[in-house]
Amino acid sequence: MGEFTHVTVLLQEAVEALQVKPGGVYLDGTLGGGGHTEAILRQSGPDGVVYGIDRDRDALRAAGERLAAFGERLKPLHGNFHDAKALLAAQGVAQLDGAVLDLGVSSFQFDEGERGFSFQEDARLDMRMDQSCGRTAADLCNTLSGEELTRIIRDYGEERWAARIAAFILQAREKKPVETTGELVSIIKAAIPKGARRDGPHPARRTFQALRIAVNDELEPLAKALEELVSLLAPGGRLAVITFHSLEDRIVKQTFKRLQNPCICPPKAPVCTCGKLPVAQVVTRKPILPSPAEVEQNPRSRSAKLRVVQKL
Repeated sequence: MGEFTHVTVLLQEAVEALQVKPGGVYLDGTLGGGGHTEAILRQSGPDGVVYGIDRDRDALRAAGERLAAFGERLKPLHGNFHDAKALLAAQGVAQLDGAVLDLGVSSFQFDEGERGFSFQEDARLDMRMDQSCGRTAADLCNTLSGEELTRIIRDYGEERWAARIAAFILQAREKKPVETTGELVSIIKAAIPKGARRDGPHPARRTFQALRIAVNDELEPLAKALEELVSLLAPGGRLAVITFHSLEDRIVKQTFKRLQNPCICPPKAPVCTCGKLPVAQVVTRKPILPSPAEVEQNPRSRSAKLRVVQKL
């Protein structure tokens, strides 16, 4: 296994947005390589604390080693940020001064072929961020119905050829189980007409994204998780979220908007009668994007968007 590395995206922008203060208590809900955490630890010194959550034990190990100089100020936790409220409660933490989420897959997970995230290398078709539990992408490909596979690839990958790809997967698995990324790539290439594969991104990109989202249940609990994170913030505390595709960004945008304006009264009602009051204010009217220099240095950052909300 290689060294855990990850190029942190929108590092300066995200940390600046949090308005980190000395002695504060912060959460990095997607610890990864520890880039955001390290910057927060430096700015919150000498006694600020960062709780870092990650589903990947390799990430926790690597971040702990990399940030060992900060001692007990780093509190690594194995789990999912969707469960942050319970994980923090178990640590006796009831309130945060800020939190950051980087929803992208780490560079290490993409580059470590054996993890099965990449369509560029032939490896076991896994895609689990937490390799200690859950179904793999191979499990989904070999057990789900054609209708279920079509829905996942269409809804999570926004793939126009979803039904055809699902049908080809079913045909292939009748002969033998689909077990590797290379096998799945070949199936996808066979399913998508040659003319449609001529331009644009790799033909397998959307399907791989869709399976990864399904394997790791990335979207369904996201809105609730964001609401719970905001509820943990002290007044004036901020939540910064970095997304990498339109499905995530749409959920973040809509959730932040709802937290700012939760009223469900008819638009023409003279007064509000639902009693739902704003709990946060959107800081970023439009998302913050990587600079051209960052995109040139790290092409994987090109689709990143940063949105920030502040607790009232």
